[in-house]
Amino acid sequence: MDLISRHNVVHKLEKRSLLIAINCIAGLSIFFFGYDQGMMGGVNGARNYYEGHMKFGHQGADGSPVIDDELLQGGIVSIYYVGTLVGCLIGGWFGDKYGRIKTIALGALWAVIGAALQTSAMNPTWMIFARLINGWGTGILNAIVPVWATETAEHKSRGQFVAIEFTLNIFGVVVAYWLEYGCSFYKGGNGSFIWRFPIAFQIVPLLFLLTIVWYFPESPRWLVKVGREEEGRYILGRLRGETGEDLGRAEAEFQDIRNIAELERKTASRTSYWSMFTGRGSGKLHIGRRVQLVVWLQIMQEWIGIAGVTIYAPTIFRTAGIGNKDVQWISGLNTITYMLSTLVCVFTLDRIGRRWTLYWGSVVQGIAMALAGGLTTLGVSQPEGSAAARAYSSGAVAMIFLFTATFGATWLTVPWLYPAEIFPLEVRAKGNAWGVVGWSVGNGWLTLLCPVMFKAIKENTYYVFAAANVITIPMVWALYPESNQRTLEEMNLVFAADSIWNWEAEKIFKILKEQNPELVQAAQRGHSVLDPETGLPVRNSTGRNMSLDVNALEGKPTFKQG
Repeated sequence: MDLISRHNVVHKLEKRSLLIAINCIAGLSIFFFGYDQGMMGGVNGARNYYEGHMKFGHQGADGSPVIDDELLQGGIVSIYYVGTLVGCLIGGWFGDKYGRIKTIALGALWAVIGAALQTSAMNPTWMIFARLINGWGTGILNAIVPVWATETAEHKSRGQFVAIEFTLNIFGVVVAYWLEYGCSFYKGGNGSFIWRFPIAFQIVPLLFLLTIVWYFPESPRWLVKVGREEEGRYILGRLRGETGEDLGRAEAEFQDIRNIAELERKTASRTSYWSMFTGRGSGKLHIGRRVQLVVWLQIMQEWIGIAGVTIYAPTIFRTAGIGNKDVQWISGLNTITYMLSTLVCVFTLDRIGRRWTLYWGSVVQGIAMALAGGLTTLGVSQPEGSAAARAYSSGAVAMIFLFTATFGATWLTVPWLYPAEIFPLEVRAKGNAWGVVGWSVGNGWLTLLCPVMFKAIKENTYYVFAAANVITIPMVWALYPESNQRTLEEMNLVFAADSIWNWEAEKIFKILKEQNPELVQAAQRGHSVLDPETGLPVRNSTGRNMSLDVNALEGKPTFKQG
């Protein structure tokens, strides 16, 4: 394949080895994302940072930070999410227009600039500007990396591959916590090295990502979308295999992609962000509904409590009665539990599906947060240092550990995977960007309010998180169709129903699947793409009479939805 550089790994690797290589590069980007999130927990606790340079607090008599300006502290943290919001919109547009690989490189370069500016920050204004720039880079990467990963993975193991990437995401959080814990002993915990070095450390994986991503294959689906079918077909063949029992798999998937790309162009007339948000011009693709689903799924991911636990873990453990000298290592231990719990999702996500993963996560997380609030309340009502106070505090900490572990096994991965699965090929990067918008809004909103809530209502903040978990159960049940074990092309059939309710979506999907066999060849693994005499792939033209309207095909009875 002369059109693809001879240095590209697609010529040397194939099938599972190629998928693993792609997954490692995607995981490197997700590692940076996790590291960048976990980093601020330790930075906020560095005396030279909060007292010497940012000036939003001072050191208390027991050595713990006393925050004098909660709004400034929360603003420095949350401005990052304004950056990710802008960055994801740029990344989604750029990714649909110029490809996934170039967008990843752009995001890495922008994040390097932001990290360098944060490392050298001397005052709050400088740090706010630097975190805004860094957020742009993160937003670009978050908008495009899950899309690249899902578009190359096979539909039967797509969830597993993305779940592995998020194990690396939490490994980034672990590295950030323990690196900062080690740095906290440098010069008695008073120098700027304690917080500057951990910020600078993220530049290393970003530079590696910026260099190596150029040697990896572009998404075959994006290549087909822009008319570079020969390249897309070659990469698909390397990903799926072309011999033995694999013969015909790549061709079936390729024809599905061609057909759905043509159908999307006929069905949707507008693809701007505003048109996507309002749903205008999307016809039976119902893109506006999909945008609302991914935005609110990401917002709720943060409001169930993880944003507070990740960034303000030291504050949470102090609220639970843990002494300042123990806070950092307990927070670090919590991140290790968090990381190990993500392995549960690797083995269950493609077995029980996205919906059931969210269900059991919400139930356990809600219980854990409610108990954490109750035990903390009981603990602070006891004499300080008493056996009862220590027992209640230990119970509250255990509930935080349980919450974090459950989140890692459930809600961590699905809200990032789902947006990359459900949008049409024509706007998939932009669609995933809408998910990052929801994450940015939810995270920025919560991190800004967290210090204020913990100061105003203290341990009652846990009840707010518990209530959010309860709300997600009926929300997912009624509104979110299953994407597990379905090809990316099949998801257009899932969202073809005019009704917002999940049960209607499933009903219409079954009918459309029978009416449009040209769109589900890869899922059914039929032999319609092979010549019955030669056994060789047959290139069919775009499928006849394809439609997302159950009443569109001649000879079919009228079906009333709702």
